[in-house]
Order: sequence, then structure tokens, then C-alpha cells
Amino acid sequence: MRAFVRTVDGVFEVDLEEELVLGPSLAEVELEPVAVTLPLLVAAAASGSTVIAVVDRRPPLVVSNDAGRTWREAGGGLPPGRAVAIADDDPDYVVYAARNRLYLSTNGGLFWRGLAPELPEIEAVLLTP
Repeated sequence: MRAFVRTVDGVFEVDLEEELVLGPSLAEVELEPVAVTLPLLVAAAASGSTVIAVVDRRPPLVVSNDAGRTWREAGGGLPPGRAVAIADDDPDYVVYAARNRLYLSTNGGLFWRGLAPELPEIEAVLLTP
């Protein structure tokens, strides 16, 4: 799985399995807005009935598995966030972007691991197979 990460210095392609920045990319990282009415909302992503929102508080994530009707907190150990992306074909595969680092969850946001690469100020993230 790869991520395209929009930063203040342009877009970079990142191989998530190898934890490598593959280099600059000309890919467009324009995300469709997700209609979420939560206080302190920073960013949100959806895949099917799974919605994950980055909020400006601790913990920095809230997760819904029923299209936003109910929510649970997640990401208690994560730093403040900038963006989030969910794989289209697997809603358990989630990438969370902090200021200059990516975090990966393969279980819908229950557990996270920080990826090695550091990037300039992250603005948005997009997942591709």
C-alpha cells in the first residue's frame, strides 16, 4: 500500500510497508470532504460505514463504524493530527498524519505504529493500493 502525502513542500509518495519515502510526486492530493458535524474537527475520512475524524483534543481521533451515528475515542498515544486516510477496500487499514510523521493502523484505529520517515509539514494524505 502506498500513500501520497501533501506537504508544504509538495507531494511525496510513501511506501507504507517498506516505510520509505519514494520521492516527490506529481499526484494530486485533493480529498472529497466528509460531512461530519463534530466540534473541533480537523479532518475526516470515510470508507463504507466507517468514518474516522481527527479532532483538536485528546485523544485526537474519533471512530464510527455506523456512518457517524455513534462514536468512540481512539489514538490516545498519538500526537495532534493533521489528516487521516482509510483504504477504500479495507476500512481497517488507516493512516494518520501528525505534523511531520505518519502512523499506521491495520485494525481500524485500535492500535497504531509510527512509521520511520519524517516529512515536511503534512497537509493531507491519500491511500492507493
